[in-house]
Amino acid sequence: MTPPTGTLRTGEPASARLGTLAEQGATGALSTETGIVYLAAGHVVHVESAVTPDLGDLLTHSGALAPDGWWEAIDQAGRRCRVGRQLVDSGHLAAGALELCHLGALFDAAYFVLAHDGPALRFRPGAAHWLGAVRSVPVDTVLRESRRRRELLHRIWPEPAVDRAPLARVPGPDAADLPARRGRTLAEVDGVRTAAQIATVLACRTFHTLVELRRLAAAGLVTPVASLVPAPSSAPAPASAPATVSAEPGPSPRPAAPDEPDTALLRRLLHALEAL
Repeated sequence: MTPPTGTLRTGEPASARLGTLAEQGATGALSTETGIVYLAAGHVVHVESAVTPDLGDLLTHSGALAPDGWWEAIDQAGRRCRVGRQLVDSGHLAAGALELCHLGALFDAAYFVLAHDGPALRFRPGAAHWLGAVRSVPVDTVLRESRRRRELLHRIWPEPAVDRAPLARVPGPDAADLPARRGRTLAEVDGVRTAAQIATVLACRTFHTLVELRRLAAAGLVTPVASLVPAPSSAPAPASAPATVSAEPGPSPRPAAPDEPDTALLRRLLHALEAL
């Protein structure tokens, strides 16, 4: 028996709940642990996540829209849920440019909301996003694209921590002769920014940035900051020669025993070979 629209089964995956809502032709907002999916008549009309740049960031950082124009549209049409329509009608943005940017932001956020298929938390019937209708996408299309992106990123580098953790450059590997987009992405890795923050700085879609960051991780050029921190040890460390101090941000790497292989390097090479 299908549960009432405003309730959720405990632990029900978001993808399953979206499928049910699509069959019902529901309108409203489905919340998960990583974002919100907005539906209209059973189709996805917007997805937002705290770990991806929003539409306003993409439009203003890319230069497609002045910040004043963005906030003016929100002030004038936000309460009526017609911000997208206001941007076009006021001449600030062409309809095609808005649609392309909106779809990019929708699929970027959907990857984080749906790729790992966490539990659905709540559905609010009738809730609408302030952006308003731009273009709707079938639920099946959103789910399929999220799976495709997850599988592609896994083939490049199978460590998903790259997607959300602050990233740091790895001392040592040669970063010369990188493709232009990859080089620009690497230049923004500073030990503090996450993939979403790097995408915002570059005014680039998050998924494109994730592809470059996973390639950089596979090449041994970047790593999540947490992986640079030595594991705690309860036993006192034996006396040894001082570790080499790195000029890169983050703690110095732990010195290895004389004949101990660099397991992190071997793991990177193994993943790279598997990806090839």
